[in-house]
Amino acid sequence: MITSGGGPGVTTGAGSAVSDGPSIGTSARRIGGRERVTGAQEFLADIRLDGMLEVKLITLPVARARIVDVNTTRAWQVPGVRDILTAADLPQPMPRFGPAYQDRPILADGETNYHGEAVAAVAADTKEAAELAASLVQVEYEILPAVTTVAAALAAGAPLVQDPRIRVYGDPLAETNVLKERHYGWGDVDSMQEEADLVIENAYTFPMVTHFAIEPHGFIADASGGEIRLWSPVQHPYLLQKMMAALFDLPLTQVRVFAPDPGGGFGGKQNPKLEPVLILLSQRTGRPCRLVLTLEESFQAVRRAAAEVRVRTGFTSEGDLVFQDIDSSYLIGAYADIAERVMTKSAYLACGPYRTPAARINARGVLSHTTPSTAFRGFGTPQMNWAIESQINEAARALGMDGFQIRMKNLARRGEEVVKNDFPSDGDWLQTLQLAADMLGWDTPLPPGRGRGIAVGIKSGATTGLSNSTVRLLSDGSVVLYAGTSDMGQGARTIFAQLAADALGAPLEKVTVIMGDTSVVPFDMQTSASRSTVFMGTAINRACDDIHAQLRELASDLHGIPEDDVRVEAGTVHLPDKSLPITDFVKVGLGRWNGELIGNGRMRKPHMPEHPLGGTPAFFEFNCTAFEIEVDSETGEILIHKHVTTSDVGKALNPLQVEMQDEGAAIMGLGHSLMEHLILDDNGAIRNLGALDYRIPTTKDIPIQLRTGMIENGDGPGPNGAKGISEGALLCTAPALSDAVASAVGVVIRDLPMTPEKVWKAIVEAKTSGMEQRKDGEGAH
Repeated sequence: MITSGGGPGVTTGAGSAVSDGPSIGTSARRIGGRERVTGAQEFLADIRLDGMLEVKLITLPVARARIVDVNTTRAWQVPGVRDILTAADLPQPMPRFGPAYQDRPILADGETNYHGEAVAAVAADTKEAAELAASLVQVEYEILPAVTTVAAALAAGAPLVQDPRIRVYGDPLAETNVLKERHYGWGDVDSMQEEADLVIENAYTFPMVTHFAIEPHGFIADASGGEIRLWSPVQHPYLLQKMMAALFDLPLTQVRVFAPDPGGGFGGKQNPKLEPVLILLSQRTGRPCRLVLTLEESFQAVRRAAAEVRVRTGFTSEGDLVFQDIDSSYLIGAYADIAERVMTKSAYLACGPYRTPAARINARGVLSHTTPSTAFRGFGTPQMNWAIESQINEAARALGMDGFQIRMKNLARRGEEVVKNDFPSDGDWLQTLQLAADMLGWDTPLPPGRGRGIAVGIKSGATTGLSNSTVRLLSDGSVVLYAGTSDMGQGARTIFAQLAADALGAPLEKVTVIMGDTSVVPFDMQTSASRSTVFMGTAINRACDDIHAQLRELASDLHGIPEDDVRVEAGTVHLPDKSLPITDFVKVGLGRWNGELIGNGRMRKPHMPEHPLGGTPAFFEFNCTAFEIEVDSETGEILIHKHVTTSDVGKALNPLQVEMQDEGAAIMGLGHSLMEHLILDDNGAIRNLGALDYRIPTTKDIPIQLRTGMIENGDGPGPNGAKGISEGALLCTAPALSDAVASAVGVVIRDLPMTPEKVWKAIVEAKTSGMEQRKDGEGAH
């Protein structure tokens, strides 16, 4: 089934509440949407606890420096200051933590390793007092050479970012700035080169970009009663609980995490960062402590990894892929966070959704004196895909084909492998490609001065996971659903409520979804990798199935009939002589006791230790993006007339939410393609902190026409055949846009972002080169 939305004249059923009939497959009104847009929703910065102190960090204006002395004398003189925490107050060796490697110190340990790393923290009665006191802390420091690029970090004699003593014992790379290397491949690339009629070799760069969530990072800790209570808009509440329990040597029962819905996360709020500082301050003062970062400080807290990718790709004269030879370096920052997994997962699927006879893939995560990178929507795929898809488009131009034709020729068909001896293609991806081409008008005459471009992208879904849900069916037919997922804007609450409403026959407005408290909701491994609908959605369905079994038992008891004579489905209890809505049945069956039925369900994908990723993907997220643009050759500015994005979604449980997620990802993809990049000075400090100097897409940059399309074949592992979405529409934005620029003005950009200045320079250089070639030709005659 093919559906499309967005763009002028397309009806989507936005905001329609569903009370009667099945909810799945309809655009039910988003739960919490009104509260978000009116400001009624309570974010972390709105939470007030009695006696709460405000915290401010002390940082240095450089990336790397040796800390000589921290003088807090003047800061202590500010009225209202209750505590100042420095590294001297912490045990030695410095306690460290991290989701994969325990390498991040609570405060800078003798040296700062990136711009914005906390040297000390002030806790005071008011925000103003904390800020004033922080400004009065005097830090004496010596600036040290910083490595902030891949080349600098890998150069002989480069200063080490991490002390080898904190690296994993026996790590052969401990005396280098390489955190980890990965090597994958199949076939014999060297011998296959002989079969290639065309070999394309290029290098591509992808910049450091920041998440720029609307809500800055924030944290509250209350350790005044011996136990630790944490408030954090974190994507993985149970991981935060586990890591803090380990760091402070407490049982899990004494660490409770409240996770208010984040105001955007995009991966940046997955893992702990500054929570230990807040816990220590709260323990020392006996009062709750809160830290809300400014936007500028959030820039210094998280980012997407930069990448340099060199690719050699071989093709036959007919356009068939022969081999791919890929070498990539990810600039991951000062501490590992989850960046090694980002590098690993993107490298494993580096060859994209194609039938590749031979492949050689080498990847490395490179430490640097920069902000620690972390998960970011797409999880490393946009960086790799920028290079791989650009190669495909370059080959098409060299062979006299177009981007659509060469992909139709090479895309894996359903059941074919994209990685040798691994999980095969799980969709009819040619349909997605064809839909994008049709929606753009790929084969229609191109207006003068315009260009078209196309690209595809594939991302591995979750490879392991465990999600649990508890569902309560109350005696009046209303439903309470418990889920450990974080609703960070993707609309998880709405989807979960729709699933329970349909399964138990309750009106959507009578389903309450409870999230965000590790002492109340059952365990969920994480909110990432577009997994929530597939994993938690399945757990919810199974919890409802548990209730169905109890309803059969109850019907058997009430009516004196065998359970096998009772069917429960689609919100209805079917008895031999009649059928009743579940809501009516429980009013009679449970009403006399004012009781309830409680169902539990889980979805588990076990770890596979022999697999390079720890398991095969639960699904692939596949997308095609296409553009029609024009370029102002006098300024280099790109005007986007048409932007089309199509995704293989399995089943759209809520079509409007799928459309919103695709539109959001598409616009985010324009950011790293056209403008977003962090700029560092000679000392590694970020020069463009904040909204004034760091450009993101605004209404001025939105395409004249943005359209989304969905392929629905019901072939996913989630409820009703759903697959994960939310990331696909930014996987291939950059290469599709670059292809359109090449089509429009004949220049190829391989260094993101494609700023007007960069495009203009390329046009000028191409014209100059053309003039020189013509002069040489005239001289030859």
